Amino acid sequence: MITGAHAIVYSRDADADRAFFRDVLGFPSVDAGGGWLIFALPPAELAATVAELQAKGVEFTAPVSDQGFGLLTSLKLPGGGELGLYEPRHPIPHA
Repeated sequence: MITGAHAIVYSRDADADRAFFRDVLGFPSVDAGGGWLIFALPPAELAATVAELQAKGVEFTAPVSDQGFGLLTSLKLPGGGELGLYEPRHPIPHA
């Protein structure tokens, strides 16, 4: 049984990105040791709005575009990377 997924975000400033996920996006986390934080994410989708994030000072690197399956944009991480954000327009599985 698959009980989760693992993603690694490559960063030039891992401390800043960890603080961003924790403090700006509000993801709770546990410390796995050695500076590695494991973040709890909402089920299957990143549930935040562009307006809420812009109010927190988040910079978006792409305008919102309709891709058919959903609305898509990207936000800039403090460490220099980007994180895609989308609002699905397709059916989604429920837990």
